[in-house]
Amino acid sequence: MKVELKHGDTRAVFDTEVGNIPLWQVGGRAVLHAAPWRDEAEVQTNPDILPMEKRLAGDFFCMPFGKDDVAESPLHGSTANDPWEVLREEGNRVVATANLDRFGGAVVVKDITLIGNAMLQRHIVDKGAGEITFAHHPMVHMREGGRLSFSAKRAAMTDPTWQHPESNYWVVNQLRGDLHLELDGGGQWDGRTYPAGHVTEDFCVLVEARGNTLGWTCVMRNAEDDMLLVLKDPAEMPVTMLWLSNGARDFPPWNSRHTGVLGIEDGCTLGGQGLKAARGDNPLRAMDVPTTIPLGQMHTIRHAMVSLPRPPGWSDLTELRLSKGELHLREAGGGTLSVPFPEGHFD
Repeated sequence: MKVELKHGDTRAVFDTEVGNIPLWQVGGRAVLHAAPWRDEAEVQTNPDILPMEKRLAGDFFCMPFGKDDVAESPLHGSTANDPWEVLREEGNRVVATANLDRFGGAVVVKDITLIGNAMLQRHIVDKGAGEITFAHHPMVHMREGGRLSFSAKRAAMTDPTWQHPESNYWVVNQLRGDLHLELDGGGQWDGRTYPAGHVTEDFCVLVEARGNTLGWTCVMRNAEDDMLLVLKDPAEMPVTMLWLSNGARDFPPWNSRHTGVLGIEDGCTLGGQGLKAARGDNPLRAMDVPTTIPLGQMHTIRHAMVSLPRPPGWSDLTELRLSKGELHLREAGGGTLSVPFPEGHFD
């Protein structure tokens, strides 16, 4: 079942079969990415492909995030592969729930609301047992690449192994105190440019700076000439993971046609290293960065996305502040912009 949400000239769709948001349009702008095989019968009827992968699109909530080598959930957990039960529909809002039976009967309630240019999400996690990872998984498509800006980070890390053999952009197994990751072909990545000219499949983890009260990522897309703000509470989601998917996966259903995709995945996890590693001693925990949350108590996880036209000449955001119902943006060249944002979401 698909639930449609509307607010003014903004609309979104919630796909209850896998719990994702395959469509979000703001003023005619298509904001989120959807895989090209979502409507192909040979993919949708293939029992060997996970539901999450068959219906890959938009944003979805992963719990646990990535590989579950403890309870053996499917990749990104039952929240990304199994149906959700709708509890409430209110035009611009939908509330749904899912169970994590493999984790002591934990319950997740998803609350999505459209207000103007913003999509607000709140996940309430309750009951259950054990430690678990989680992350949001929004994806955008950039036809000709784009520029990235971030709230202050104190470290960047890559996984110990490749995402896909011989297709990594960054050197594996590095931990740096800045965003200048070493490149596999030599040189460094400065953290601000999507590598549109490289066939790659890669992944890195950015660690929020101490004391940040609002974490954010800004994606300015070149061809689409717009910008997406992805906002989080760093106390709940101390890491931001970047997934580059640009044509390297040459096996079905990917077939080298998943190109120009960037995932901006905020959460509490150890990147792509699996639940067992996230529960144990690891480099992030050594930096006092949590990589799991305890089940059996209530957690409220708050996330938001804002879609805007890109002001002429803008390329790098240097500041984003939330104050009294407005987001205040400052660009590297000195330009400023203030846009409404619902009060109370991050309070």
